[in-house]
Amino acid sequence: MNTQPDIIISELDYTRIESLLQSSTGIPANIKAALETELERAELVAPEKMPANIVTMNSQVKFSVISSGVTFTLKLVYPKDMDDSGNTISILAPVGSAMLGLREGDEIDWPDGKGGMLQVRIEAIEYQPERAGEFHR
Repeated sequence: MNTQPDIIISELDYTRIESLLQSSTGIPANIKAALETELERAELVAPEKMPANIVTMNSQVKFSVISSGVTFTLKLVYPKDMDDSGNTISILAPVGSAMLGLREGDEIDWPDGKGGMLQVRIEAIEYQPERAGEFHR
């Protein structure tokens, strides 16, 4: 596996994701372990100090799955905020957890939940709550 890029997570997102991982049942063990590893290695910053080019929770992100060549634009959300629009992706989905904390242009290898690997590239962050001044959404 390639060296993973550095990641930055807001203190608020970190706290909420930790709580989600501890209180939710039914999260596949490999997804939970991978997300816990990411939280452990993340640089934490106050929401007000979040760089504008970082994927945070509730960001609208354009990203590519390199192996398939497919590009998506989805909003990264908590499971409770998932809807049927097809415009959201859960932090507990393999690609969702892979993109948290990445910068525009970053690539990461991430478990696909089926024993394989996905390579994800962040193309653009079309909306980030912190950049819009929404620090406690």
